[in-house]
Amino acid sequence: MSPRAMRKTGPVAAALSASVLLLGSPAFAAPPVAIVGATIHTMGPAGEIRNGAILIQDGTIRAVGASVAVPAGATRIDAAGKVITPGLFDSLSRIGLVEVNQVDATADAESDNDRITAALNVADALNPASSLIAINRIEGLTHALVAPEAGKSLIAGQAAVIQLSGADLVLRAPAAMFAVLGETGAEKSGGSRAGAILLLREALADARDWADHRLDWEKGDRRSYALSRLDLEVLGPVVRGEIPLIVQAHRASDLLAALRFAKEEKLKLILAGADEGWQVAREIAAAKVPVLLNPLDDLPGSFEALGATLENAARMKAAGVRIAFATFDAHNARNLRQAAGNAVANGLPWNDALAAMTIEPARIWGVADRLGSLEPGKEANLVIWDGDPLEVTSFPERVILRGEQIPMRSRQIELRDRYRTLPAGPASPRRP
Repeated sequence: MSPRAMRKTGPVAAALSASVLLLGSPAFAAPPVAIVGATIHTMGPAGEIRNGAILIQDGTIRAVGASVAVPAGATRIDAAGKVITPGLFDSLSRIGLVEVNQVDATADAESDNDRITAALNVADALNPASSLIAINRIEGLTHALVAPEAGKSLIAGQAAVIQLSGADLVLRAPAAMFAVLGETGAEKSGGSRAGAILLLREALADARDWADHRLDWEKGDRRSYALSRLDLEVLGPVVRGEIPLIVQAHRASDLLAALRFAKEEKLKLILAGADEGWQVAREIAAAKVPVLLNPLDDLPGSFEALGATLENAARMKAAGVRIAFATFDAHNARNLRQAAGNAVANGLPWNDALAAMTIEPARIWGVADRLGSLEPGKEANLVIWDGDPLEVTSFPERVILRGEQIPMRSRQIELRDRYRTLPAGPASPRRP
């Protein structure tokens, strides 16, 4: 829990609170709201704007720049000395799927049913009432790619892009298919990495054959397949290159194997994890494959991550790899910006670190037309920070999602307030 995110804030927060009904009301058509005087990192063509202004109306950014004309009657919010960025985007998370790790009834990220695997769609299990949404949201996280975890099969299921607000979290589903290789893939394929590749190849071959001969299969005039009908159907967009296949792997050789496999199968590939990605960065860049990574991964926690380093993000970016940051977590997805700050401390340019959790995820997941940058016509998803967002001593003053101010409250804050002052108990007896 962030102490400064829980405390009362200054004049900017007060002004924002005064306009919360304007921003949050379904009838918010007029007046517009103008946030002025801030340093704005647009993550778009306008770049960084000092002493800039953002004009918001009907949940949409109407104007952004250093000389925005504020209409008469607009609510003005003085953000002098503050920093504004797009809302942060975790590119691989479990938010909405997991509440308490040790309670199976609250964990829907994986399935032990090996009959239906690829067809598993996380959008059907998301919980908009999860307490973890508010906990992460008040730290500046507004969007995430939520993916399943591998259960019995190395093909785990379909991922979804979500927003951290509203009764319907889903923005795009399915957004990708998720699978694992490396040690985990080998474990789920009889013990060999080669076996994992074979199973993936068989699954895609069956999906293609089923799509080409579906009527014959329905009449019983076609061979049986290794996967269920539901799995074969949802793998169709993957083999046609309509949605990407996320492959989680870490060892350099596993990453190269995934690149070869995707090239042979003509797939749209995204790599996840990639602790040793820096060792094969040139090959990844040449293949134009994006990588989702956590910059905090730097320990050789297994034999497939012996080459893990805090410089992974910087080295891959320098080699030309498109990177986006991910926490692979639900409870502490809010640590995304801390991870980005560590990447900067280990060589990644500051602007590239911010891009890796704003505009780059939006591009990778096909929602950059509405998210990821502060540009006219895009949704008003932004965070007003009291300092450098990549510094752990800075915190959000306010989070605005689709033009609506998000209450800076969470279950953690409510518990703090409830137990901050405890009633005095009976006096303890004095010892002789």
